[in-house]
Amino acid sequence: MSFRREEGAAGRRPFRTPDSRTPGARSARTVHARSPRTARSRTVAAVALALGTALLGAACVPGTDGSGAGPAGGGGATAVPDPAKAGKVTLTVWDQEVRGGQNAEIEQLNEEFQEKYPNVRIKRVARSFSDLKTTLKLALSGNTPPDVVQANQGYADMVAFAKAGMLTPLDDYAGLYGWNSRYPNTLLDLNRVSADGRNFGTGRLYGLSQTGEYIGVYYNKDVLDDAGVELPRTWAEFTDALPKLKKAGELPVQFGNLDKYPAIHTFGVLQDQAADSPAQIRDTILGKGGGFDNEATERAARTLADWADQGYLPDGANGTGYDDAAKKFAGGDGAFLVTGTWQLADLKKQMGGKLGFMPPPPAQADGPLRTTGGQGLAWAVTSKSRHPDVAAAYLEHLTDAHAADVMTGEGVLPAVPGKAADRVPKDSPDGQMVRAWERLNEDDGMIPYLDYTTPTLFDTLSADLQGVIEGSLSPERLRSKMQDEYAAFRAEQGEEKESADGGTDR
Repeated sequence: MSFRREEGAAGRRPFRTPDSRTPGARSARTVHARSPRTARSRTVAAVALALGTALLGAACVPGTDGSGAGPAGGGGATAVPDPAKAGKVTLTVWDQEVRGGQNAEIEQLNEEFQEKYPNVRIKRVARSFSDLKTTLKLALSGNTPPDVVQANQGYADMVAFAKAGMLTPLDDYAGLYGWNSRYPNTLLDLNRVSADGRNFGTGRLYGLSQTGEYIGVYYNKDVLDDAGVELPRTWAEFTDALPKLKKAGELPVQFGNLDKYPAIHTFGVLQDQAADSPAQIRDTILGKGGGFDNEATERAARTLADWADQGYLPDGANGTGYDDAAKKFAGGDGAFLVTGTWQLADLKKQMGGKLGFMPPPPAQADGPLRTTGGQGLAWAVTSKSRHPDVAAAYLEHLTDAHAADVMTGEGVLPAVPGKAADRVPKDSPDGQMVRAWERLNEDDGMIPYLDYTTPTLFDTLSADLQGVIEGSLSPERLRSKMQDEYAAFRAEQGEEKESADGGTDR
């Protein structure tokens, strides 16, 4: 767990590429390829409902994590840091904001930070999500890790890094900068790790997310018109449209799963629609539910397999890259593309007026929405950073009200949108994305990413879903494997707690 804004948005300074920057601009960057995975005061209140009953609410008390899980972190900061007094600083930052709108807003905000603090140079290393996830642990383990990194929430990354002492708790900074009141607890809590390093969703704050994001449905208006298919208003109408598109000679759903994680997103949406309620899945992800041994899991896998068998997905989808699939969709190959809001800026640039966007349609027209999402990767300060105060000031700069408006201008969804979001035309793809973000939170329909559930589910589920798509793994077997992994991890967590508590009387 993003909006993007249009070029030349009001109030936005022109974005300059590295080659066109003035000599005084010092933001170094290395951009590879792609990233996956975030309104105002009334929307912030609504967001606080999302995931609401599933997470423990943390009290909005400056300088505390609201959990009683141990001392607050943040290097003991007692005053708002002033980077201008830090001397000459090189701040090394690793992020995965490599797409058009995401990259543009980060580059602009980096430039502004360096202009405000001429003594600070930002050395930016931008990697794809997959590359960042693969290399981050090794980088954090070294003697000279980056100062600021983006870390994926959940057990595999953020919890593991916090437990190993690789990240700095940010609770003191949250109090100083007012993050506890800027962000709803439900968003902050997804970046918390318990003091014993066993759980996420409660405890100390280890990151701050800049963007909001969720999985939606992009559509090509021309393809739908040519096939004589009306825009679906319900989930049943959406699924009924797929055979109609196939019969008309169109590819119903563009999809590329070479990177493996895209299937987690698509499967998540199918599971969301099949579940009795968002809480059924959400509670399991947060370690408080019954697991995956249920009809929703099996039905979602069966639907995914059926889409592949019926030709609703492209042939060889497991061998097609995520970005390649998006390019094919932008070029007119496919009526729908089920993926995250982070793709909006790039698709809009390529497709113009042909592009439409909507959340996964509800069960009944105009009914409550539900989908996978929440917020983007957390920006975190590493424990070995020589400049934690400057790093915290940088996080503040990336997430304040001005940054939110910069993001909106680039078509990126801020976790807490600002005034610029109100000026986005409501019938535009950006406007649809913003309104759906509001409605999802009002409806309490946001469901966290499935890979948060255990330390290994990202790898096992992404591989298993490739098997479901190619027909080598049955829906029943996927249901069983997911439940077995969930049950084993929860049992292990219980054993660790018992050991930490000194055992029990027998």
